[in-house]
Amino acid sequence: MLLAGPAAAQPLTPPPNPSDAEIGRANADLTAQVNEVSTLINRVAAADQQLRALDDALALKREAVNRALVDLQVARDAADAAAAAVADTKTQLDVAGAKVGQARHDFDQVATQAYVRPSSSSVVTYLASSSPDVALDRAQVLAMVSKTQRQALDELRRTQIEQANQNSAARQAKTVADGAAVAAEQQKNAASAALTAAKAEVDAQAASRANLQRERTNAQQALTVARAKVVGLQTQREVFLEWNEQTESAAASLLAAANAAAQRALADREARERAAQLNQGQRPHTELEAGGPSTPRRTLPAPPRINGPAAIETVVDRAMSQLGVVYAWGGGDERGPTLGIRDGGMADAHGDFSKIGFDCSGLMLFAFAGIGVSLPHYSGYQYNAGTRVDVNERQRGDMLFWGPGGSAHVALYLGDGQMIEAPESGDVVKISPVREDGLMPYAVRIIN
Repeated sequence: MLLAGPAAAQPLTPPPNPSDAEIGRANADLTAQVNEVSTLINRVAAADQQLRALDDALALKREAVNRALVDLQVARDAADAAAAAVADTKTQLDVAGAKVGQARHDFDQVATQAYVRPSSSSVVTYLASSSPDVALDRAQVLAMVSKTQRQALDELRRTQIEQANQNSAARQAKTVADGAAVAAEQQKNAASAALTAAKAEVDAQAASRANLQRERTNAQQALTVARAKVVGLQTQREVFLEWNEQTESAAASLLAAANAAAQRALADREARERAAQLNQGQRPHTELEAGGPSTPRRTLPAPPRINGPAAIETVVDRAMSQLGVVYAWGGGDERGPTLGIRDGGMADAHGDFSKIGFDCSGLMLFAFAGIGVSLPHYSGYQYNAGTRVDVNERQRGDMLFWGPGGSAHVALYLGDGQMIEAPESGDVVKISPVREDGLMPYAVRIIN
């Protein structure tokens, strides 16, 4: 019978333990790695600097395109204003010409009526008189009217000349506007070309930036790998030494506890007698396929023959005495480990039918038989075998269950978050931390 199992809180598989030769080779590579790391650091710095330069260049090109667009809009506005000025001065010149023509026509009419065809309705007829004085007055009036109209005509002519000058200036402005329009069109073409070139540059620089970023990321990752390689093996050695020290200490403590529990269990003759009495008349669990009469097990066990702390320690000692015994599905009875049985699946794949050991409910059956409690060899029935208590109020000696109705697994609680169990095919009876995932809400207490 194996008495020592794996340490309760230690992993079964030890961490890597690099050899002295491996550590020596790693130290020999250190100098080369340092040079490589320095190169990578410089490349990362250069990549950052080039990225900043690309950002500055992109900003300048974008602003150059904005300036070209603004200049283009200004040129178009100037062309529109020049065209409007040409149209306006042309309209004003036409109006002035019309006024001058009308004034010249009125003046000619007055002169003709006065000297060529006087009539009753003319000014001359109205002023006519046979008296020399009256005739003189008439001449003065005619002269005044003629002068007034001539002055008006002259004023209109001056206005016409001013309008003509403005029209000339407008035509010159139009010429300038046409030149500005041409320049604006050229500027537009230049802006479009600059925008196209800038877009191509942006795309090229964006691709270059992406490449630099990938290179920088790769460099940083390589730097991390280089540093990890320098210290990794030495760290593994330190971790292994610490684990080994803890494992040896825990194993020694566990071995001492298991041996002590085994000695107590071997010395407890009364517990063995109670278990033997319970075993009498029971058909072995391994003969489920054999058929024939047998005494059926009770689903609800009789009360324990002993209670209190001594009973709890008897149950714990009997379970602890089996530490390291192999798992065998269907194995275990009141007297100890038994041959496993076939399940047509995982247990068969591990050869449980040819092993002598315990499954989870078989271990509980053996442990509690020492206090005169007969449990059925099924965790689902064992879940109904005692008093249920809130799992958060569990105590040493209580059974813990997993799965619907406790049908998946059962273990014996030892206290301080630890339990003893026969976990699964391929494993052994061992102490484990309590697994909260899937734990049933109630523990089962057999011993008061």
